[in-house]
Amino acid sequence: MVKFNVLNSSRLDVAVAKELQISRNQALNLIKDSLVSVNLKPVSKPSFLLNENDEICVNFAPKKEVQNEYEVNFDIHIIYEDDDLIVLNKPPQIVVHQAPSVKEATLVEWLNKKGFMLSNLNGDVRAGIVHRLDKGTSGAIVVAKNNFAHAKLSEQLSNKSMGRIYLALTDLPLKEDVIIDKPIGRNPNNRLKKAIVADAKFAKSAFVNLLSEGGVNLIAAKLFTGRTHQIRVHLASINRHILGDDLYGFKSQGDKISRVMLHAYMLYFIHPRTGKRVEFTAKTYDDFNQIIYKKIPKEIFDEKICPTHIDTIFSSFLSGMRL
Repeated sequence: MVKFNVLNSSRLDVAVAKELQISRNQALNLIKDSLVSVNLKPVSKPSFLLNENDEICVNFAPKKEVQNEYEVNFDIHIIYEDDDLIVLNKPPQIVVHQAPSVKEATLVEWLNKKGFMLSNLNGDVRAGIVHRLDKGTSGAIVVAKNNFAHAKLSEQLSNKSMGRIYLALTDLPLKEDVIIDKPIGRNPNNRLKKAIVADAKFAKSAFVNLLSEGGVNLIAAKLFTGRTHQIRVHLASINRHILGDDLYGFKSQGDKISRVMLHAYMLYFIHPRTGKRVEFTAKTYDDFNQIIYKKIPKEIFDEKICPTHIDTIFSSFLSGMRL
């Protein structure tokens, strides 16, 4: 709980955001969740006008008693850690946080088991979670340890200054490097899927070929927005499918591929405390590597996924495009 008095008249969401050093959108969510009161009276209207010396009380999303129903029988590699954040390399088949449909231990439960202090802006179930990865997707994910870092990172996620580059193994190579700018919304015919939908949320991705040899097709995807299943939907729109992605059209032809071969490889952002740009890479997992190593020597693969090489390819491609 946080209490403070306002010094000047202002909107409630503005005052809460300023005092807690969080984004306006996060302050709005706290207010709409009835977690903010003014002079002991709950207020759910973000535009509520405050008077000088009004007392504001903010109760963060309450901790829930989490029963230890699911055993945490996995470990997660820590790429980087400091007082404000943790960058992890999420293994495939690990869910990020609990939901009604989830019946297994999650990344958040692993963090709790390890005793990490996490931000509570999103409550207990999503403690520390700034952005998420699908269950089958592996790779880099940043977790906030405190509300200050969470707010700063969420702001970068919103204004697109946090960057993510993914690696994907596909059934076919790209005909050419391409930017796809198509809106994504819920598929009207299948609640589990997303689709290209007119007037839906803006979505933009860039795709480049990294390797196409011996039946191995490796591409890199750079996200400009972060819609659910964005890479998968945009690739399906040009008749390209990630290996293992049966939901969006991959035809396995009897292959035993246990998950979508998509890996969040590079993650960069401005560190919330130092103000300096930081960049991290997450090593690809064995199931991803083995598909490649059957046809391509490790040295060639390592050369193609060198971060400097990928940055150069995207810089060269995007510099010639109107963004």
